[in-house]
Amino acid sequence: MCNNEELDIIELESEDGELLRLCVDRYFFYNGDEYVLLSDDCGQNKPKDEVSHYVMKVVPLEDEDGEEMEEFVPVEDELMDQLIHVVESTFGDE
Repeated sequence: MCNNEELDIIELESEDGELLRLCVDRYFFYNGDEYVLLSDDCGQNKPKDEVSHYVMKVVPLEDEDGEEMEEFVPVEDELMDQLIHVVESTFGDE
């Protein structure tokens, strides 16, 4: 994944203060909410077993100019287990 010509890359801070540079692999819906699958590969072509993935909830926002934006919000552990199962069973072959 994340092998498009133009990568959608975001930077987030981890719980321990480390800066994470992640790319958007895909968006998906679960129980009516939108989520995003992120990875730390971002065109580096890492071996599959070295790529870390993250799932976050997408929250639509508007900036001060009325432009639509997205905020990526961490999900609770119980929901994360369900989302990981959805991602593995739906996109596991990719």
